[in-house]
Amino acid sequence: MLYVGTEVLGEHLIGPSVDRPDVVDTSLVRGFRSLHRALVDRGDALEAESRFALVSARLLGHFGDEPADEDPKGDPVAEDLRDLLDTRLVEGITLAEAGRTLEVSPAHLVRSFTSRFGISPHRYLVGRRIEGARGRLLAGQPVARVAADVGFYDQAHFTKHFKRHVGTTPAAYAKRDRAA
Repeated sequence: MLYVGTEVLGEHLIGPSVDRPDVVDTSLVRGFRSLHRALVDRGDALEAESRFALVSARLLGHFGDEPADEDPKGDPVAEDLRDLLDTRLVEGITLAEAGRTLEVSPAHLVRSFTSRFGISPHRYLVGRRIEGARGRLLAGQPVARVAADVGFYDQAHFTKHFKRHVGTTPAAYAKRDRAA
């Protein structure tokens, strides 16, 4: 069961949501599952926010209220979002804030960015942070310090993403390079 406030769905959709509460759209169900997994890791707020934006937009469509977004292909807002992410690499930015700045919906930002660059805004941000961390690790900085300095929630969050991207832990990466 998911309860979504009227600030997301709008009061005019209370009736349709009560009349058609069951969702059989498999992509929407997959979206909810992905959202749930993203919510488990409190260090991945941008990922959770991205997934929620897409699920909300799809849910609006389920209740007959299609969002008025344009076609995301070739939309220059993707480059604008990339610039915002690069500018706010360490402290991060929420999709809601980026949407207000760029005057588009969070769902449109995610679709445009993913369409243009082939990865989600969250994966892009994590990749850029990992890129910045590699040099610091090779310079001999402690893993916990590097994690905080490049914008990860904590060392465990950093290690999880580093291992996923690089194939080894940050500590092993730093040691291996010094041994070479």
